[in-house]
Parts: sequence; C-alpha cells; structure tokens
Amino acid sequence: MNSVIIAVTVMVILSLVRVNIVIALIIGAITGGLTAGLGLNETIKAFNAGLGGGATIALSYAMLGTFAVAISKSGITDLLSNMIIKKINGDTSDMQFIYIKYLMLGLILFAAISSQNLVPVHIAFIPILIPPLLHSMAQLKLDRRVVACVITFGLVATYMLLPIGFGGIFLNEILLKNLVDNGVNAVSGQLPMAMLFPVSGMFLGLVIAIFISYKKKRIYDVSKILEIESQKKEINKFYIFIAIVSAVTALGLQLYTNSIIVGSLAGFIIFIVAGVIKADETQDFFTKGLKMMGMIGFIMIAANGFASVINATGGVETLVSSIVDIIGNNKSLAVLLMLIVGLFITMGIGSSFSTIPIIATIYAPLCMQLEFSVMATITIIGTAAALGDAGSPASDSTLGPTSGLNVDGQHDHIWDTVVPTFIHYNIPLVIFGWCAAVYIF
Repeated sequence: MNSVIIAVTVMVILSLVRVNIVIALIIGAITGGLTAGLGLNETIKAFNAGLGGGATIALSYAMLGTFAVAISKSGITDLLSNMIIKKINGDTSDMQFIYIKYLMLGLILFAAISSQNLVPVHIAFIPILIPPLLHSMAQLKLDRRVVACVITFGLVATYMLLPIGFGGIFLNEILLKNLVDNGVNAVSGQLPMAMLFPVSGMFLGLVIAIFISYKKKRIYDVSKILEIESQKKEINKFYIFIAIVSAVTALGLQLYTNSIIVGSLAGFIIFIVAGVIKADETQDFFTKGLKMMGMIGFIMIAANGFASVINATGGVETLVSSIVDIIGNNKSLAVLLMLIVGLFITMGIGSSFSTIPIIATIYAPLCMQLEFSVMATITIIGTAAALGDAGSPASDSTLGPTSGLNVDGQHDHIWDTVVPTFIHYNIPLVIFGWCAAVYIF
C-alpha cells in the first residue's frame, strides 16, 4: 500500500482514539517513512528537516495568543458578550433565545469570512473574539460543534470562492498559475464560477450542521468558563480606546510586514506603554497566551515534519500517478479518484495551498487527455486541493476554531472540531465536486 495512505491513516486513527495529535503526527511520519523504505535514520532526518518550517508559525501563534489575552483584558470583546448576556437575562423566551443564537452564529460567520478578505488576519480573530462569548454560548446551551463548523466554513469556503485576500492567493496566484503552467487555457474569471457548485455543497453541509446535526442543546460547565472569562467585566473607556489603537496598529503592521509576530508585538507594546498592562505582568500574559495558542504552534511544527517525510518518501507522486493506470477512459471514476487522492494529500500536508502544485502537474494533463472541459478541470483540481483542509487534524482551519472554543478544556479538537467539519464539508465537497465535473461542466 502507498506510504502516504498508510501515514495519513495511522495519524487519523491515532487521533480518533484520542492520542495527542503531535504524537500521532510523529508516529504517522515514522510509519510512512519506514513503509517507503527510507529507514529509521533517514525518516528522522527528513522529519527534523521539516521542523524548522513550522518555527515561525509557532512563534507567531504564541505572540498572537499573548496579544489576544491583552485584548481580552481591555474589555473590548466583552462589550458584545455583555450585550448578549443582558438580552438573555432580560428575556428568557424560546424565541428570544433562538434569535440570539442565530444572531451570534451570523456574527461569527461574518467575522470568519471577513478574516479572509476585508480584514485579512486569517485565524487571528478567533482567540480574541470567541473566549469572551463562551459564557453566552453556555447560557444559550449552544453546541460548540456548530460554532466550529461555522468558523471553518467561513475560513475555507471564502478562499475557495472569492478572489480577494487569501482567495486571491488561492485562486489566482496558485490555482490559475499552476493550471496555465500545465497547459490549461483557463482565465481568472472562470475560477469562481467553477468553484461555486462545490462551495454550494459546503453550504449545504453548514445548513445541516446548524439546523439538524447540532440543533439540540448541549450543557457546559459554567464554572470552568468563569475560571477563564468572568461573567461580566467592568468596561473602561480608556482601555477600549487603547485596544482599538493597538488592534489597528497590529493589523497595519501585519499587512505591511506580512508578519503576525511584528504586528502582535507592536500591539502588545502599546498596551504596556499606555499602562493597561504593567511591565512586570508581561511574563504572566505570555504564559497565558502560550497556553491558549501554543499547542497550535507545536502541532504545526510537527505537521511540517510530517509533510517533509511524506515528500521525502516520493509516495505523493506515486499515489497521484497510480490512478492513471486504474482510470482508463472512465471519466466518472477518474474524477472520484482524483478527489479522494487530493483528500489524502491535503489531510497529510494540512494545507490546500501546498497541495495544488503537487497534483496539478499530473491532474491537468490527465484531464486534457480525458477531454474534460476547462471548467471541469478547474473544478476537479480546485476541489481536490481544498478537500481535507476542513477536517484535517493539522490544518489551521480546524486548529483555529479549537484554540478559541477549548480555552476552558470543554471542546475536544478531534471529536468536536475535526470530525464534525470532515463530515459536513468533505463529504459534500466530494459529491458536489464530482457532480459538477461529470454532469455540469
């Protein structure tokens, strides 16, 4: 069996039985390397070589967590939480609860969508916005699994469909470039239209998650939430002003330098200079920030090592090439296999952006050989790359939601984020992507 399939399968199975994801990634990488015949020393060497690629991400998330804790102290995010709590306490009717519940989900979805384009901070908004809302969610008995699904939809579907911000990078700078480089006569205007139907499948999954799968109430221990976030904080207008200045400065520097580290550090320093945070409190804030976001950093470091081993085995190229012998001239089977292979690759690497260059070199010529239209080719390659981003244990599209929802230890990364997003998004993506390529385009 192919080493990539074995490595990803081992990693996923270990994660599902609640083995720590970092340990699961390491064991999966070693298993994949040994299966490919690299030997233990070569496997460890390849794994270590990839670790450095995750160091910047890890430090970025640690600083982001520190900045998020500082923002939380200012009370700016508590304005929204206090308003919601006030409404809940003022009217306990079922209709009012339902209204507040869907309003909250709508605001979170808007924030997730905006994080990809209007304010391109990606998952940086999650540890700032979500923790202060946990108490309100608990009072509403809102299932956090649906919140994870809402956030992941906003992160993934947006870059798949809208060619702005991160979507511009995914669609135009990566997908279009690799299509053209491999002989597909695609133009930028075709990409959003080709991805519309697969994204519609994701939207259906979102609707099912909200109104069917996780509609029932779920009880959370409020005392654990109050240990992290007090029910109601006093709002200091000066602190709010400083928080706004800090957030704008951090965002501006992040966009200018393309560095979360620089932006978060600058924002944190503003809090210190303004006296919102005392200099001797910085150690405590960094520790809390590391506790909030540090695990993501370690997972991303391990994921880079895992991806490095997968690439070193040569199993990715073998896996992609092997489907050519199976397909023959069966177009329906060709689309299905290309999508499933894309799913395995993206779940292993953890990034749809990195998957496109790997699969496009073989998928594009294969699609032309099977006489797929340009629109169908775009749909196949774009969907195959995006598959697995929602539902991969090592993807920031799943790690981000968990970082905000699990600050009180009541939201499991695998069973409450990864499994729900995998079921509600990857399955519809396969079905709708297959239908679009075979019957529509």
